[in-house]
Amino acid sequence: MQRRRFVLGSLAAPLARGAGVLAGLSVLAAPARAQFKVDVSGIGATQIPVGIGVFRDSGNCPQPIADIVRADLTRSGLFAVSNLGGQTLTEQGPPNYAAWRTQNLEAVAGGSVTPAASGRWLIQFRLWDAVKQADLGGLALTVLPGDLRLAAHKISDYIYQKLTGQRGVFATRIAYISKAGPHNFALNIADSDGANPQYALRSREPLLSPVWSPNGQELAYVSFETGKPVVFVQNVRSGARRMVANFKGSNSAPAFSPDGGTMAVVLTLTGRSQIYLLPSSGGTPRQLMRSYSIDTEPVFAPDGQSLYFVSDRDGGPQVYKVALDGSGVQRITYTGGYNVSPAVSPDGKTLAYISQQGNSYQLWSINLATSATQLLDDGSDCGHPSFAPNGQIVLYSAGGRGGEVLKTVSIDGRVRSTLSQAGVQVREPSWGPWTPDR
Repeated sequence: MQRRRFVLGSLAAPLARGAGVLAGLSVLAAPARAQFKVDVSGIGATQIPVGIGVFRDSGNCPQPIADIVRADLTRSGLFAVSNLGGQTLTEQGPPNYAAWRTQNLEAVAGGSVTPAASGRWLIQFRLWDAVKQADLGGLALTVLPGDLRLAAHKISDYIYQKLTGQRGVFATRIAYISKAGPHNFALNIADSDGANPQYALRSREPLLSPVWSPNGQELAYVSFETGKPVVFVQNVRSGARRMVANFKGSNSAPAFSPDGGTMAVVLTLTGRSQIYLLPSSGGTPRQLMRSYSIDTEPVFAPDGQSLYFVSDRDGGPQVYKVALDGSGVQRITYTGGYNVSPAVSPDGKTLAYISQQGNSYQLWSINLATSATQLLDDGSDCGHPSFAPNGQIVLYSAGGRGGEVLKTVSIDGRVRSTLSQAGVQVREPSWGPWTPDR
């Protein structure tokens, strides 16, 4: 286990042969069967008391809009959420500031759910500041039934931004790999809370290392369908995919540059795992560095001028940084003899990684300016961290061998949530970017 984790990320999973891909599903048409159960633990250092009333006429709506909003805000750890005692409150109010202040509420939201033409639903919502006695605006969204959850997440994002000053991430998506048997692998895409999971790809052979393109339109991943690890890029809407890296030996660990034009991959053309750069559309790879060690798990810095990677050049695996011309290699992690799976926050200030401490693989972060480290999860088998687009939450795998569930943790380590599926191993998550429709 100790050595295998590093080799798996750099070389390949055990070679599997067989029938390959079962189906590449266009437009994410097929729902994944298992739904996530979400459990939240911990609270933030400070919490904003918010009341979300019952939306008028919501009883006939296929999705519980107000419940989804409450769950989103609770999961962030930044809000103490109530349902106003079951009181119905519409987007028209009227606001009852005096009563809300006696309940120690700082903000209150209400809305309505109305059937619209052509099977659509009109969702209307408004937010009030109970302290300043001010109208904070709202939204009116007309959506198809399949987009009701997205509408609720957009309302949550609106509240989050108005009350914290930061952009919310509830309407974004996550990708992950699931395994439901020895020959039943899937690449899945779901809402940020794990709900509404859909298959992007199903395969009899292992799938690894999904990563979003910066524009959120594509996913890169590793597939064993040809009998060896090969890097593919797939359009998440159409299902169309292309083979980007199918060179001699192993092709693994894809990573997009911030502008999406370049991809870093790990190849074994020289017999050792080395990092190469090539156009994300495919082409001739350029070796970034030449070393006698294993170099793997590349991830670009947000400014696109350098990348972080894992290497055993100093003995055990550690995280390093290098310029895109291969110069200025700098070691980043020093605490512990085994540190892998780097992920960089969108602002470039924090690096999350997995550190072996005794027999445990724990989730840690490091302040890249001060080198101060922080334990985010001391569980026995954490893996594959991925930052939310606003940098405030880390998504990762945890649980049994190889990772069985997905978890999130706030960047300060105070609030955790577990996204679990019965009978399915869920691993290698990647949090998608903000997109124009989300």
